[in-house]
Amino acid sequence: MNEDQTFAIVGAGQAGGWAAKTLRDEGFGGRVLLIGDENYPPHERPPLSKEILLGDAEKETCFLWPPTVLNETNIEMRTGIHVTEIKPEAHTLMLTGGEHVVWDKLMIATGGRATTLPADGADLDGVFTLRTINDSEAIRENLNEHTTVLIVGAGWIGLEVASAARKRGAKAIVIERADRVCERALAPDMSQWLHDLHVRNGVEIRYGVSIDCFEGDEKLERAVMTDGNIIDCDIAVIGIGLTPNIELAQAAGLEVNDGIVVNEQGQTSHPDIYAAGDNANHPNALLGRRIRLESWENAQNQAICAAKAMLGQEITYAEIPWFWSDQYGANIQLMGLPETWDETVVRGNRDKAEFVEFYLKNGQIEGAAAINNPRDLRFTRRMMMSNKKFIASELADQGVKLQKLLKG
Repeated sequence: MNEDQTFAIVGAGQAGGWAAKTLRDEGFGGRVLLIGDENYPPHERPPLSKEILLGDAEKETCFLWPPTVLNETNIEMRTGIHVTEIKPEAHTLMLTGGEHVVWDKLMIATGGRATTLPADGADLDGVFTLRTINDSEAIRENLNEHTTVLIVGAGWIGLEVASAARKRGAKAIVIERADRVCERALAPDMSQWLHDLHVRNGVEIRYGVSIDCFEGDEKLERAVMTDGNIIDCDIAVIGIGLTPNIELAQAAGLEVNDGIVVNEQGQTSHPDIYAAGDNANHPNALLGRRIRLESWENAQNQAICAAKAMLGQEITYAEIPWFWSDQYGANIQLMGLPETWDETVVRGNRDKAEFVEFYLKNGQIEGAAAINNPRDLRFTRRMMMSNKKFIASELADQGVKLQKLLKG
């Protein structure tokens, strides 16, 4: 099948790896070239801020497959290589060193990079971001009972770093310019629950403040806040978001708008170029709007769909977004991306840290957040996709099974 064709994939992370594997699984017999700028095979990133940062696992555990899988499936892997230019009309790539690659179809799965802080001293030794395997290992080396860690940003990455720091005995200080943790992702009550969890575990959280500058004699020693306060610290971890890697696509003339603009099959504005993962802005029929998702599940499933579409299959991608985090032994999961809701329903016991919070609009579930309750959240996805309306009192009643409400 298409044995004389070359399908190239730029980016060898979660999305790129699954795209390459799917091409082979679906019977593509041509050349599959997977190009990554990191010196590692395809891997997933969630463990980097969890098990690997904690020291509970080594980097090999986040590899998608054993190295033999790529060889057995005849996927040509090029690591530590940068693509410097895409020429869509000529169907070529330019690599570092001047090498040209001719392709028939191309996928851009370059993901994103940790957003950096434009502050003086941000280049000092001891100031980190967390996005790569090397980042995780370098931060882990500095997490011990003798270390004070300053974490800039109270989003998911920042809070997971704080959790790991405390478990490894380090002092953790989190600063956030908003007025609550995970402001963009969580409703106020859930933000408060997460805030309290961190405070109970010894984390200091300061709101309404950001970094003015970092100071130190070659190595970080302190940070000066915008309010004039000074925080002495040994390391700092910047967790203020992700910047999608769209520069190659933009230079190639592809349509970009908060990511690379794709259709429901992952196809860009050029018919032979596709994109998937953190850098792809796609239409989601289930949500009724365009979104760009930064999640493990989206990177995998969107890439699988786009790879099948590259082979000419009639397939579209639309899923209810799902996110998760582990902090201090608490499992936190989110379903959906609710923008507005008129009713909040709690099912379970907040004090025992085992509950689901539903967000309803006109009786329909727009989203949910769960603490240590993955079972109910699995049904939530099905309930959201059903487009049914639900009664708040029945959702809150643990004596009424969710599957019964789904069937009713």
